[in-house]
Amino acid sequence: MKIGIIGAGNIGGVLAKRFTELGHEVEIANSRGPDTLGEIAKRTGATPVEVTDAPRDKEVVVVTIPMVNVPDLPDGLFDDAPEGQVVVDTCNYYPRQRDGAIDALEQGTLESVWVSEQIGRPVIKAFNNIYFSSLDAGGKPAGAEDRIALPVSGDDEGQKGVVIGLIDDLGFDAVDVGSLEDSWRQQPGTPVYTADGDAAEVREALDAASRERPEEFTATSDSPGSFNSPA
Repeated sequence: MKIGIIGAGNIGGVLAKRFTELGHEVEIANSRGPDTLGEIAKRTGATPVEVTDAPRDKEVVVVTIPMVNVPDLPDGLFDDAPEGQVVVDTCNYYPRQRDGAIDALEQGTLESVWVSEQIGRPVIKAFNNIYFSSLDAGGKPAGAEDRIALPVSGDDEGQKGVVIGLIDDLGFDAVDVGSLEDSWRQQPGTPVYTADGDAAEVREALDAASRERPEEFTATSDSPGSFNSPA
């Protein structure tokens, strides 16, 4: 499978490495250009490209960048995308730690719904609730005891199935949360966030979620600070 990854941070780097290990053809991009991606290319086996090339001819594209940078993606980035291309959104909103206030999100728009609106494409929300270290080393064979499960939200059942298949190949179970309008159940601050539960535990956590954004994941007049010192 041809996979493009936009974002070379922790999650993007791990997915590039793991997908390459599985035999996929992976290209990775960041905002600073391919010349800055030599180390991650060596570490992951992915090919560095310009952001505008990451979606080109790809079956799957993963967008994994700071939420505040989503509007800065090039206009028309997905205009020439092949029919049926799956776009996976891993982005999380961290207003006090990194992103500052994004008005639409503060007013209740769901994170992945907002991302979809910004890029003009439907998205599947996945890989946003797991630490990169667990994603890198926590996979187990299908049927293994305590296999970590990941929630997946999206409106297109076929595209969601592609992502669920990739999750299984990476060594994780997948739990279908429902439509993108249900993706609030897996946003930061919900019980499933960074919990590393099995499928039963993930379903229980999703059922226990509240749509109201927790105070620690809402902006203040001083936001943003840093992850070490949220504002």
